[in-house]
Amino acid sequence: MNVRIGMGQMVVIGGDWDGNLSRAEGMIAEAASANCDIVVLPECLDLGWTHPSAASRGAPLPGPSSERLAIAARQHGIYVVAGLTELTEQHVYNAAVLLDPDGALLLTHRKINELDIGQSLYSTGDRLSVTETPWGRVGLLICADNFPETDMLGKSLARMGARIVLSPCAWAVPADYDPVATPYGDLWRDAYQRLARDEGLVTVGVSNVGHLESGPWAGRICIGSSLAIGSEGQELAQAPYGVDAAGLFTVEVSL
Repeated sequence: MNVRIGMGQMVVIGGDWDGNLSRAEGMIAEAASANCDIVVLPECLDLGWTHPSAASRGAPLPGPSSERLAIAARQHGIYVVAGLTELTEQHVYNAAVLLDPDGALLLTHRKINELDIGQSLYSTGDRLSVTETPWGRVGLLICADNFPETDMLGKSLARMGARIVLSPCAWAVPADYDPVATPYGDLWRDAYQRLARDEGLVTVGVSNVGHLESGPWAGRICIGSSLAIGSEGQELAQAPYGVDAAGLFTVEVSL
């Protein structure tokens, strides 16, 4: 059984809710045109990771942000995974959703391993779950949830029956980072391959591109390099590196 996954390496501009959602809708349409079964979009794509507007402009789930994506999923008949800023009565969460081709919200995940610099903004998630799809059970993790020291999160999803982990990310480096001297991605490659080796999991992580202009990492750049690792640890695809490396990149996953 094969599943075709689109890695939607889109531009995310801090605080630009409408523009970011419009770009996400464009990625969904493009992925459907490329015959993808699922499209995975980046972390906090609505407002940008750690952008100060999260405290006031996040939205409930389901809510305005997820509904725009649900309409696009329904219009184009595709599964959509997206990182969104969830606002409840008491908390802000760095969240991810999985929508089905009818626009139904199948799964919500709240990031558990938030970096120290994000903990003053986002509350910590407190649960893991999986959902059924035509390709078996799927789980969601967000960016640093996949760190080697928190690999128990991915392993727990595997024990819950997940065959694929889909992971919205926001991979950022200092503006003067030299990708020739130090090619980006070894941390994620090692972590994803460990899950493949230990649990037979497929992992697909998708990062945005663009400049971080506000928040604790202002001045850094998000550089894509979205990565897919197969169930035997083989590298299936890595998208280009760069602040301008936006695009849809597809990968065929055999299960």
